Amino acid sequence: MKMTTTETGDPVPIKAIPLRRPGRWIAAVVVVVLFGLFVYGAATNEAFAWGTYGQYLFDKRISAGAWTTIQLTVLAMVIAIVLGVILAVMRLSPNPVLRAAAWGYLWIFRGTPVYVQLVFWGLFPSIYKSIDLGIPFVHQFAHINLQDLQAAFLFAVIGLALNEAAYMAEIVRAGVSSVNEGQTEASVALGMTWSQTMRRTVLPQAMRVIIPPTGNEVISMLKTTSLVTAVPYSYELYGRARDISGANFEPIPLLMVAATWYLAITSVLMIGQYYVERHYSKGASRVLTTRQLQALADAQGKATVVETLPDTPGGERK
Repeated sequence: MKMTTTETGDPVPIKAIPLRRPGRWIAAVVVVVLFGLFVYGAATNEAFAWGTYGQYLFDKRISAGAWTTIQLTVLAMVIAIVLGVILAVMRLSPNPVLRAAAWGYLWIFRGTPVYVQLVFWGLFPSIYKSIDLGIPFVHQFAHINLQDLQAAFLFAVIGLALNEAAYMAEIVRAGVSSVNEGQTEASVALGMTWSQTMRRTVLPQAMRVIIPPTGNEVISMLKTTSLVTAVPYSYELYGRARDISGANFEPIPLLMVAATWYLAITSVLMIGQYYVERHYSKGASRVLTTRQLQALADAQGKATVVETLPDTPGGERK
């Protein structure tokens, strides 16, 4: 095969022709057309009652319900993460009693539906009418009458948190198991105890694996708050939308209002999850970022001094 050259002797540049892919364009056109038909159908369908939708989209009751939903999500996830870490450590503990207790907790709370658990917490004051705090059969410090206590919000947080803790425990356990055993052996060789090894060596490295599913669990928790009506507690977003639709007999636009708020909040959470994952994934990929490439280019344009390691153990660098 003879290579064509220019007058200066350089090879003629290759004219690369992109491969035509008509299937991609056809698929794109079909998707755009279907999306346009859906939007047109929704816009002209009187059942959606877009006037009512716009009237209640920024209603004070709806915005207050959205804020309550955020509070339920944050409080439940904070408790779930703390309890999940404790349960994961218990499952990995060499103590058989702690392992059995953690396994029993996960068996109960992962094996029963969250709605059933929330119903149980709603009936908790009927099961335990009062709680006495103190030394058994010796002295009582406090007496709490649960039937007089209006704590539906508290029971909703507890029900959501205890259920989520079982899943967070498995996420943390998977993250800890992903850390190389050599890290644990090195920590033990340095004289660290098992708890110090977990706290200072293993858990910080496991965050790279723990963070992504935890972000998914936060988003899932936001949507699960709509089930707290089983407690019953109806001051969160879906509960407020349902109460309003029960008064004006227009459930469809109110469901669209609730869905819009859920989408808005989850979008913000997804953006936050992206940046948190990017922070903890530093060094995990060989692909350099724009800033790293710029720093590398700047470094290559300057003279660098390379230090050599000493030839003898314990020697000092010159």
